[in-house]
Amino acid sequence: MKLNIQNKFTSELPADPIQTNDPRQVHQACFSFVEPKKTEKPFLIHASKEVALEIGLSEQDLLSTDFLNVFSGNSIYPETKPFAMCYAGHQFGNWAGQLGDGRAINLTEVTHDGKTYTLQLKGAGPTPYSRTADGLAVLRSSIREYLCAEAMFYLGVPTTRSLSLMLSGDQVLRDVLYNGNPAYEKGAIVSRVAPSFIRFGSFEIFAAREDLVNLKLLADFTIKNHFSNVKSEGVEKYLSFFEEVTQTTLKMIVEWQRVGFVHGVMNTDNMSIHGLTIDYGPYGWLEDYNTGWTPNTTDNQHKRYRFGNQPEIALWNLYQLANALYPLIEDAKPLEAILEAYSSNYEKQYLNMMQDKLGIQNKSNDDLFLVNRLTELLEKVETDMTIFFRNLGNITKEDAVVVAFGKIKEAFYNEKELNEVLLKEWYDWFEIYNFRINEQTLSDLERKQKMNGINPKYVLRNYISQLCIDDAEKGDYSLLYELIEMLKKPYDEQPNFQKWFAKRPDWARNKVGSSMLSCSS
Repeated sequence: MKLNIQNKFTSELPADPIQTNDPRQVHQACFSFVEPKKTEKPFLIHASKEVALEIGLSEQDLLSTDFLNVFSGNSIYPETKPFAMCYAGHQFGNWAGQLGDGRAINLTEVTHDGKTYTLQLKGAGPTPYSRTADGLAVLRSSIREYLCAEAMFYLGVPTTRSLSLMLSGDQVLRDVLYNGNPAYEKGAIVSRVAPSFIRFGSFEIFAAREDLVNLKLLADFTIKNHFSNVKSEGVEKYLSFFEEVTQTTLKMIVEWQRVGFVHGVMNTDNMSIHGLTIDYGPYGWLEDYNTGWTPNTTDNQHKRYRFGNQPEIALWNLYQLANALYPLIEDAKPLEAILEAYSSNYEKQYLNMMQDKLGIQNKSNDDLFLVNRLTELLEKVETDMTIFFRNLGNITKEDAVVVAFGKIKEAFYNEKELNEVLLKEWYDWFEIYNFRINEQTLSDLERKQKMNGINPKYVLRNYISQLCIDDAEKGDYSLLYELIEMLKKPYDEQPNFQKWFAKRPDWARNKVGSSMLSCSS
C-alpha cells in the first residue's frame, strides 16, 4: 500500500505545542498532534474501491493488513503525524467557543492525479477537543455516515466521501435516547475523505480570540491550497474567497432541497469551507413532504434546522463566517453585498431546480406560482416526496387531469384524506401543469428521461438504514452490501431493488432510528 503523502496543513500552520492528549483549551494553533487509540480486534466491513482509486490505492490494497491497521488507527503510516483540528462554532444559534475534532483524527494529506485529499478517521479515540467524551463511535451511527456520504455523492450532492467502515472490536457505552439508560454497543470507525476538513468554525475561533496573525495564516493557506482560482491579492483576495464559499454553500443547499435531505445539525462547525455536506449525524430524508420536519430530537422543540429553514440557516452561518473574516477586510459593505445577493441567487437557483424537477424546458418566472402551489398541496395531505416527483415523469401531454392525477396518487400515505375540495385543488394544479408541458418541444419520453435524471428513484430513507443497522448488529452485512450497490445508481430503475421504492411503513413512523435520531453516536 503506497500513498503519495503531503503534510501541508501540519507543516505550514501552527501546531499545539502541548503533546499530551487531555481535554483543554488550545490557543494559537490550528491543530494538535494526536494518535488514534489502538483497537482490540479491527474487522473491515466494507471499503469503497471507487474512493480508493481516487486517492491512489488499488482494490487489492483494500484487502491488505496494512490497510486494516492504518485505517483502524492501529498503526501510523510512515512519515505522517495524525492530528485533530482546532475550531469553534455556533451551535443551535449560540456561541459555543472552542469545539474541535472531538471524535475525528486526520491521518494525513495525500495527492493523486493532481488532486489533494485529507484522510480522516471518525471514532478513533479521544483528542484534546473531546471534552468529557471518549472520542469513539458506534456501529449504528458509523453505518449511517458511511452509507449516506456515498449515497449523496451518487445523487450528485457535494459531499465528503467514505473510504472504509470497520468494527473496532471494542464495546462503547452510549445512551441512545438520553434517558439515563446507557448500554454497550459495537464500536466502529469510518474513514472519511475530503479536500480538507476546514470549517467555518476554523476561522471563527481565531476571530473570537482576536488572534489575527493565525486568522490570516489560515485564510492564506486555505486560499493558496484549495482556492487556486482566486488570483487577487490583499482585501480582494479574501472577498473573492468568501464569495466563492457563499456560492458553493448555496449550491449545496439547493441540492439538499432537490433530493429532500435534511442535515439536522447545521452548526457553523459542521459547515465545510468547500461547500460539501459534512458530519452526517442525525440527518434524515423527507418521507412526506414537510417543510417543518427535522430529524434531530435535540432540535424538535424549536426546529431551527427543519427542511424549509435550511436555506436561511446557511445564510446565517455565512454571516458568522463573514464576521470572522471581517478583520482581514475591515469593510462591511462588500461582505454585506455578497450576503445580500445570496437570497436572490437562491430564489433563482431554487426555481430553476424545481422547474427541472417538473420537466419544464422553456422556463418562465411565472412558473413560481406553479411551484409554490405544488409545495402547498404536497403539505396538505401526507405525500411521499420521492415517489411523487419520480412518478410525475410518467405523465404524458395527452393525459386528462384525472389520468395524470392517478399516476401520482401512489405517493399519498392515506388517499382517503383527499376530500372533494383537495381533489379539485389537485385537478386545478394538473390543468396548469398539463398546459405547461404541452408548451414544451420535448417529447414525453425525452421529458421523462430528463426528469428521471434529477428526481431520484432511491434515497437512503431512515427506515432502510435502520433495517441495515439491525442486521449488522447481528453480524449480517448482506443488506449493507445490497444498499451500497443500489445507492450507486439512484436514478436508474433497477428492477431488482424495486421493493425499496416504497413509502415509509407504518412501523417506522415512530421507531427509534427510523424517524428521528439523537446526536448520540
